[in-house]
Amino acid sequence: MEATPDIWANILNGFAVVLTPQNLLFVAIGVLVGTAIGVLPGIGPSLTISLLLPVTFGLEPTSAFVMFGGIFYGAMYGGSTTSILVNTPGESSSVVTAVDGFQMAKKGRGGAALATAAIGSFFAGTIATLCLMLIAPLLVRFALSFGPPEYFAIMLLALSAVTGLAGRSAPKALFATLLGLGIGMVGIDLQTGQARFTFDNLNLLGGIDAVMVAIGLFAVGEVFWAAATIKRIDEETVALRGSLLMSREEWQRSWPSWMRGTAIGFITGILPGAGATVASFLSYNAERRFAKGRNELGQGAIEGVAGPEAANNASAGGALVPLLALGIPGSATTAVMLVAFQLYGLRPGPLLFAQQSELVWGLIASLYIANAALLLLNLPMVRLWVRLLDVPKPVLYTAILAFSFLGVYSDTRSVFSMAILLVIGIIGFLLRRFDFPLAPVVLGAVLGPLIEQEFRRSLAISVNDYSIFFTRPLSGTIMALVVVSFLVPLISLLWQRRSSAPKTASSG
Repeated sequence: MEATPDIWANILNGFAVVLTPQNLLFVAIGVLVGTAIGVLPGIGPSLTISLLLPVTFGLEPTSAFVMFGGIFYGAMYGGSTTSILVNTPGESSSVVTAVDGFQMAKKGRGGAALATAAIGSFFAGTIATLCLMLIAPLLVRFALSFGPPEYFAIMLLALSAVTGLAGRSAPKALFATLLGLGIGMVGIDLQTGQARFTFDNLNLLGGIDAVMVAIGLFAVGEVFWAAATIKRIDEETVALRGSLLMSREEWQRSWPSWMRGTAIGFITGILPGAGATVASFLSYNAERRFAKGRNELGQGAIEGVAGPEAANNASAGGALVPLLALGIPGSATTAVMLVAFQLYGLRPGPLLFAQQSELVWGLIASLYIANAALLLLNLPMVRLWVRLLDVPKPVLYTAILAFSFLGVYSDTRSVFSMAILLVIGIIGFLLRRFDFPLAPVVLGAVLGPLIEQEFRRSLAISVNDYSIFFTRPLSGTIMALVVVSFLVPLISLLWQRRSSAPKTASSG
């Protein structure tokens, strides 16, 4: 209970930081850019933040991160617009929204679907930010007792969880993680001074910048993938008809879904590797069991929009808890935000709250303002957002490609860096082509050097006794969870094969 006055005093200081003309402007820019990016199919918050990393290098850290927070929340909401009106999700986490949202639009209730998405996102985002504000400082106090073995174990848990949950194939996710760890090892070993994986190229002695990895995978690779798959079926667009207000019955059916979606989304967001997509699917499954209109799901039930959209935004707030409190990213977007922290010479975790209190609490306060701005801006401007779909895809993706290379060159002043960016982009395209997940690659590249550092510190403490990771109660518990996170996908796969075997035999 002692922490409560400190939390409220800190959040008031956070609002004092963000309620300046400059920072309010950056919050507004983040919200507008995030929503616009969310509306455009295939372009998510991780790509947007990756692109803006070189551009924001000259900004104050607080200004940059309040803008990133607005982008994160805005992109989570923006995907619902095209899911409902065009049946084309802007983000993978909005796929479920399209199921009932598009059917509502075809019945002339697109306005109500957009309204429940906007209000649900505002409600869920606000509650998630409140929980972030209350839980993160408590987690920080707990994390202050961590030593190198505990940090090694928890970072390994983040990697193992993402490996287990990312993609449909555990071997592919494992390969992606190992690829990221390999990228993170390029350069001079800080302990021994030996060059690793440089192939006698002096340009690689400093390693491969995590910023280039993020931009290459999420921007350049996505553009190559879009160019390869640009020929697709014409999209069916439903004109927005009627009022943007919900009826009394729709209010009554929506609010329980908002509550369920918020709880599911926040808890799922905290778990490493789960993310908004898993949260939205779990929320939809919950609506199938508990919604008043569960028999209408798939045919235009408002609960099928309200629950997943609330879960979508709540997961964003949940994902920031381990990032800020422990320095552990659990998703692709938070991994890119960790890269942004490193770009400013900062390391998220317990010490960040003490050393950069203004930045942390300013970021949390900006999320409240971003949520309110999303509600006030998005419904009146919904017709403008839909017009963004008229931008020719070749023009859009060419601009992203040019922006990526110019951003990296302006930061490094090196043609070799642009070549590395191109190679990583090609790797990103190939990973997408053969259904390898991208998030484990980024997490591996970002966490790899940190894991190695904590591993070596642990062995130095124990005089090369590997049992230190298992004999200390906390690190031993976390290592047990690491083993479980690797075994769960394997057990699930064996269970699926076992359950499908009798069906195959009986059908034969």
